[in-house]
Order: sequence, then structure tokens, then C-alpha cells
Amino acid sequence: MEIKNKIIEEIKKIYDPELPVNIYELGLIYDIIVEKNKANIKMTLTSPNCPVAESLPKEVKDGAMQVEGIDEVDLQLVWDPPWDKDMMSDAAKLELNLT
Repeated sequence: MEIKNKIIEEIKKIYDPELPVNIYELGLIYDIIVEKNKANIKMTLTSPNCPVAESLPKEVKDGAMQVEGIDEVDLQLVWDPPWDKDMMSDAAKLELNLT
């Protein structure tokens, strides 16, 4: 399996504490670029005031570091574009009855 897909699988194990959906399906991960042994990840939160603003990015970074072949993770927390429910996957919308 490609390293990027392994990182995605690790990130899918991380759930938003307020919603029964993982953060990847919620659309909080904007980009994952793997260059050699380094993962560059851009992510956001549902809002700047999110109660897990301190811990969630660390969980993502730690999860990516679990992937064999990754020695370094550069995680950027971004606010542009701002997150909205349209960024969720169809599976997440279905889980939250938003379809």
C-alpha cells in the first residue's frame, strides 16, 4: 500500500470528540504530500474555537508517525478555506443524517 494511503488509514482512526465520524471523512484533512520519509499534512478544525484545537493536530501527527517509512511530519493547521459541512464525505453526511 502506498505510504500516503497508510497515513490516511491512520488518520481515519481519529474521531472528532463531538461527532461519530473520523476527521478524514469530516474533511478536516486538506492535503497530504509525502516526500521521501517526510509527510506534509495540511489540516483544519471545524472552528478556531474547537475544544480539541490543542490535541487533535498532535493526534494526526502522531498517527502519521506510526506509518513505516515516515520519519518526520510537518503539520500545518490552516483556516483557509474555512471548513464547512460541504467538505464532508458522503459517508460522513449519511452518518450524521445530512443527506
